[in-house]
Amino acid sequence: MSDTARASTSSRAASTTNEANNKSPTATDLEKGEAPQSKPGPSKEAAAKSDADPNLVTWADNDAENPLNWSRARKIMLLCVVTSCAFCVTNTSSIISNAYQGIQDEFHVSREVAILGLSLFVIGLGIGPMLLGPLSEFYGRRPVYLVSYTAFTLLGLPVSFANNLAVFLIFRFLTGFCGSAFLSVAGGSVSDIFAASDIFVPMAIYTNGPFLGPVFGPLLSGFINQNTNWRWTFWTINIWSTVMLVILVLFGPESYAPALLATRAKKLRKETGNTELYAEHERVVAQKSLPRTILTSSTRPFQLLAREAMLTLLCLWSALLLGILYLFFVAFPIVFEKHGFNLQEIGLSFLGIGIGMMIAVATMPLWARHYTRLVETKGNGVAEPEFRLPVAMVGAILLPIGMFWFAFTTYPSIHWIVPILGTVVFGVGISYIFTAVFTYTTHAYRPVAASAMAANSFSRSSFAAAFPLFAKQMYVGMTIQGASAFLAGLNVLMIPVPFVFYKYGKQIRARSQFTLT
Repeated sequence: MSDTARASTSSRAASTTNEANNKSPTATDLEKGEAPQSKPGPSKEAAAKSDADPNLVTWADNDAENPLNWSRARKIMLLCVVTSCAFCVTNTSSIISNAYQGIQDEFHVSREVAILGLSLFVIGLGIGPMLLGPLSEFYGRRPVYLVSYTAFTLLGLPVSFANNLAVFLIFRFLTGFCGSAFLSVAGGSVSDIFAASDIFVPMAIYTNGPFLGPVFGPLLSGFINQNTNWRWTFWTINIWSTVMLVILVLFGPESYAPALLATRAKKLRKETGNTELYAEHERVVAQKSLPRTILTSSTRPFQLLAREAMLTLLCLWSALLLGILYLFFVAFPIVFEKHGFNLQEIGLSFLGIGIGMMIAVATMPLWARHYTRLVETKGNGVAEPEFRLPVAMVGAILLPIGMFWFAFTTYPSIHWIVPILGTVVFGVGISYIFTAVFTYTTHAYRPVAASAMAANSFSRSSFAAAFPLFAKQMYVGMTIQGASAFLAGLNVLMIPVPFVFYKYGKQIRARSQFTLT
């Protein structure tokens, strides 16, 4: 290699390294091995060329079209859009919780069969990411959002107008499947637009959106079913999702840098007549098979669950927590009916969890600063995945405290506000744990981050689908206090998890072929 060529290659490598250090790669990007695009030149024209390959289309320095260089207002706009869509989707999962009696009367079925409308939706949320995640690698974020959310909106109509149970349940599953794009792809959009140094708080906001949604679902459905027909539960979602679809079309731009560069390359080929111009993403996609990619994304999560004990334990922990959250959608009516609550008031009882989650989000800037201090002092500038876990340590202690508080204050003789205050503590704890588990998983399992998160999503959805089905029998058979204390006890057993991984996580990762070492 000549000195000139060597210098050119080195220059491009340095540029690529600089970009990689500032961009927070998404799970799917890391797993498929696609490097962030470099920024080789200072001008817009330079964006069409690379020092090493003059036909390679890359970003120019400070390129306004690079999502990392978008204005703060535009970044916040996209963050709000994807978080709001995720909130709407997950709200749709639990909004059914106060409509069970109407469904039972309409279709002449038992309470457990009516609860299948919740369970099948959540199963769809768990399966969907295995297909929709890879599609975003090929076509970008925006096409996946538009197609999946349009399907989510349209398939919600048969749910609202179903004249038999089979139609109702089938389309509940399909709407969950289509809506899952905002649980699997939207995190990538946040990573697209915020640099690693700035992403902690935006990601915490997005992460809590999908968990606040289920909490506020019963609140909304309580007011609906107290005052009108149960079908208005789903007509409300139809209206809401239609409004969100319009907002998504108008204010949800493409943010996936490789897809944007592919669009730029196509435009430049047309404008210049130079058919040799190309973007790296075009060649990556041409060399990959979509069916094979989907097959890999569908099987690897289960391989990881079978072979990675650390990941399995993290998935089990987060699955247990989401299972308990969804179990509460059946348990709270049992608990607060003894306080004389009607449907509206039962829905309002979930505000405690929601307030707790919002308190957790409000404290995230403090945790972000703590993380930075750990990197600087304990890591000597190296960001170890374990530095994400202190927030989970606090959450692991707060959560069972909140649950025991709730368990032993649910007696009718105790004012109803006391157990709800316990759920505030529960809400803070569950939010802390989810935030830490997600960031730790994607950091520790960076080479296979998409599959690791898909394994977590499938595990969570499985528990969330199953727990409501036995909640009533559990709370009747074990009593309200006994069942709640039992669930709190299970979470006491999980307290050591973040502490053990904080101390020994690096050694455990060193023995794995899938983790970052």
